Amino acid sequence: MGMNEHPSMDEPTSISGDERPHSSADGNVASATVPHVIELRGVRKDYVMGERLLSALRGVDLIVEHGELAAIVGPSGSGKSTLLNILGCLDRPSAGKYLLGGRDVTDLSERELARVRNREIGFVFQTFHLLPRSTALVNVELPLVYRGTPARERREAAREALASVGLADRMEHRPTELSGGQCQRVAIARALVTRPRLLLADEPTGALDTATTHEILELFAELHARGNTVILVTHEPEVAAVAKRVIHIRDGQVAADERR
Repeated sequence: MGMNEHPSMDEPTSISGDERPHSSADGNVASATVPHVIELRGVRKDYVMGERLLSALRGVDLIVEHGELAAIVGPSGSGKSTLLNILGCLDRPSAGKYLLGGRDVTDLSERELARVRNREIGFVFQTFHLLPRSTALVNVELPLVYRGTPARERREAAREALASVGLADRMEHRPTELSGGQCQRVAIARALVTRPRLLLADEPTGALDTATTHEILELFAELHARGNTVILVTHEPEVAAVAKRVIHIRDGQVAADERR
């Protein structure tokens, strides 16, 4: 499964007894109850290609703290997309451990991973992945529909999420009636509506013009300022420049880790 699918909208789940820090839809996050949002320990990912063994990740160690804004960068074939898929619980390591919010998710079942994606991770995609015939409000509600959230509660949460990204006056508009930047804001609101522990954005400005790119990057910076943990995966220096930390991936390893 790749990032172009709909991982945050997997099977329904309910919330009970979750001790992780929650954010409101406007992004304000309570103090963390775990030391790290992400902890990778010696993560490898190998693929069998005929008689060859291809190592996409070669023993990655990585810690991301609560509230960080980090960018993962690297050339084509470096392993950054594989790393993103593992961070998003879309794929499993061949070896090593992945702790999300202090919980080992490495060997969870597919059903359990779907539950983690719905509860813990918000996804933002390059091409938005909105339902074209549904309003912005309905699009943002979808993850909560799959979670089984009552209609009144999810509608209120979706309205709050859209208002938090500056679209309070566009809730009843369909994607065809919105600009590219507005569509990406709807997608970000959809990612935020579940109050995720982690927001993952895969080339989030790749389909936008320069001016709109700047607006969306300002929004990510604002989300970070509100306390959200955000990871941007990109090959664009302009996008990486908004991050407080840049993690360089090359040949399946962390080649550099720069903090600003």
